Amino acid sequence: MNSYKKNAFIYATIVALGGFVFGLDAALISGGFKFITSEFNLNEWQIGAIGFGPGLGVLIALPLAAWSSNAYGRKKTLQIIALMYIVSAVGSALANSFVTLFLFRFLGGLAFSSITLASMYVGEIAPPEQRGKLVSMLQINIGIGFSVAYFIGYWISQQMKSEAAWVSAVNLNETGWRWMLGIEIIPALLWYLLLFIIPKSPAWLIYKGRVEEARQTLMNVYPESEVDKHLEEMKLSVTNADNNRSTSAQLSEIFSKPMKVVLIVALTLAIVQQSTGINAVLTYAATMFEQLGLGTDGALASSIWLGLIGLFATILSLSLIDKIGRRPLVIGGLAWIIVSLGMCAYGFNKATYKVTNETVVAMSDIPNINKLNALIGKEYKSDTEFKNAVKDVLGSESARDNSSRIIKESIKINAILILIAILSFNAAFNFSIGPIMWVLLSEIFPISLRGVAIPLFALISSTVSALIQFFFPWQLANMGASTIFIFYASIVTIGLVILYRFLPETKNLSIEEIQKLMKHSES
Repeated sequence: MNSYKKNAFIYATIVALGGFVFGLDAALISGGFKFITSEFNLNEWQIGAIGFGPGLGVLIALPLAAWSSNAYGRKKTLQIIALMYIVSAVGSALANSFVTLFLFRFLGGLAFSSITLASMYVGEIAPPEQRGKLVSMLQINIGIGFSVAYFIGYWISQQMKSEAAWVSAVNLNETGWRWMLGIEIIPALLWYLLLFIIPKSPAWLIYKGRVEEARQTLMNVYPESEVDKHLEEMKLSVTNADNNRSTSAQLSEIFSKPMKVVLIVALTLAIVQQSTGINAVLTYAATMFEQLGLGTDGALASSIWLGLIGLFATILSLSLIDKIGRRPLVIGGLAWIIVSLGMCAYGFNKATYKVTNETVVAMSDIPNINKLNALIGKEYKSDTEFKNAVKDVLGSESARDNSSRIIKESIKINAILILIAILSFNAAFNFSIGPIMWVLLSEIFPISLRGVAIPLFALISSTVSALIQFFFPWQLANMGASTIFIFYASIVTIGLVILYRFLPETKNLSIEEIQKLMKHSES
């Protein structure tokens, strides 16, 4: 590997570690929901708020990240974000109430802008022929983070049942979920320290008029023969941009007629990526798998497969993105997502729920379980109808705390079909729009607008994600899983039609060439 390619790879790897920390932060809570819900006696809206907290934080953080990345640079802003992850992990692990946990999860959400800034930075240091792979490393690290988080959740939940001396010494039986959340401190601290190694973004240096510093950075990541050419392209890209333009002026340009196609593509990507429901499924993975009747342990174990398959799909996407291009992966991936969501909806729609004498006997250790005798012989064709019936006879708190076992003993469902469909959905997302949205956002905007544009569309994506995560527990309890998946599939279908019409191919093009292509596609 040439030295400049090696340097670009090292810098991208360090920055992409933020994706790993993000994946941990987003998914570690999944294994702890059941225990947190019980300890703090949470209702469906409070559970949704815990999942929604980071989403709310990122909505506030992204405008600040846009300002900071332009004012102080991508590198320094990433270092601030890493510190936020550290503080959030410490506070979440020590939280003593719903409010405290929500606030520290919210602080973690402020750090979720790491994905936006990281994709921007990598896109600005990577040579065109490497850009797709290096930006996609972010999604690979997110996948690794999710996989590790699900494994940690499963492993800790298993150890909580152990009578080993060390389990008693750290009071793991009661504090397991705190250890799940606190483990994030280690990689967050490591990321913060490694960020001191990376150089400042050459695009940001050009934007600030520091041309010689930009040249030195480019000498590390580009062939020497191409440095001057790329430097001139970057200078030309910002020639007509006033470095001190207000955010409102840049926003006006983003929404101007010459940027019409770019706006359509970016807006559709931002909305569709999260409207797939991916973050709801990943955040509440254990809860979702419990709906299949797998039980708590089975649900946590299945979540590990969710992370591993998503990681494999991302690596496959990485190997293909600069060969077959962005457009085929996005279009084909969205079609794959729609089919997978449709399979999920079909499987849940065919499920039935029935309490029998054997069901009640199998759960004899649950207090007042004999109250379920009132439901013996009745068959329910809706998960919401069944859960409401159980709640009526057992009471809200008992029905909530024992829902996993009750569903496991009462459900008749094609669990294999739905499990395959959910894993297929996750693979499709990580193969296509998951990683490729960040690649495209780092390519389609000129340098003069990128500091505002990328955080803006990440903000839109995060808003959709936050709303979906907040409403998911309520939707699951009141609308049912089948309706939820149909809803997601409908939005993705609309997005597929729009992107099929407007999304161009950008592989192997310089960012300046992409600008010309986007303007030409409008005419």
